[in-house]
Amino acid sequence: MGYFTVSLQEMLARESEATRHRVKMRTADLIAEELELRELRRLRKLTQARLSKKLKIGQEGVSRIEKRSDLYLSTLRSYVEAVGGALTLMVRFPDHPPVILTGFGDSNSPAKPKSTKKAAPKSIQKKRPGKSSARSKSRRAA
Repeated sequence: MGYFTVSLQEMLARESEATRHRVKMRTADLIAEELELRELRRLRKLTQARLSKKLKIGQEGVSRIEKRSDLYLSTLRSYVEAVGGALTLMVRFPDHPPVILTGFGDSNSPAKPKSTKKAAPKSIQKKRPGKSSARSKSRRAA
């Protein structure tokens, strides 16, 4: 028994218009799910020059970002926000529903409060009048 090949176009021609439309829409969805940064920018109809103005960097900086395979999250977040999106980090486990990570300085998560009181280093702390250390007493005696 021999096998024969059929092209995708031939297979789709045999299907109903509704099925062809569903296939076309699903194909577009799958393609949209995985884009490189350059493709994302082009999808938003932005040039590197226009994006560079939004990011306040030179056009060559946008080009470098788009060519990198390893980025800081803050750089990626700035790029995504400049093209009009919002960055979300999701972790997928085989035995658990997806989890969205928070707390990476994203613009939607609350900032950690900064302490306003900082102790001065001991070398510059003021001595209290009338209280001197044994070490400073021995220096004065010498």
